[in-house]
Amino acid sequence: MENTGQNFANHTRWHPPFHFVLLPMLFLNFIWSAVRVWRMPGWDSAEGLMLAVALMMTGVFARANAIAVQDRLIRLEEHLRYRRLLPDSIAQQAIDKLGLRQIIALRFASDAELPGLVNKVLAGSPSQPADIKKAVQNWRGDYARV
Repeated sequence: MENTGQNFANHTRWHPPFHFVLLPMLFLNFIWSAVRVWRMPGWDSAEGLMLAVALMMTGVFARANAIAVQDRLIRLEEHLRYRRLLPDSIAQQAIDKLGLRQIIALRFASDAELPGLVNKVLAGSPSQPADIKKAVQNWRGDYARV
């Protein structure tokens, strides 16, 4: 999927049910529970606040764990892509030396520009994920990430 509309400016993904429904609901529940503890101190209100904190932690951990799994899958996919598109020595060097954030940024490079961009990143410039993404000329969209 090359040149399909995704680019550096619009590639950030929002998951509306999580970002715009669940998180605000959990945050409001936490605020309301904290207000109840303030206004009516006691075990019942404290229990409600503890539950609100636990629910917020559950939501955040569920999201963080899903992103960690996606990161691992992206790393695997990109390592296979390096093996397919790069000379063996460069592929192995990329697998050994590139950090996860760099690998994740490089996934947006088209197959044609990946070898040159990997060589530049291995040489040290660009090295930051945002700079790597900005260096991509032919953007390869990632529409599966949530």
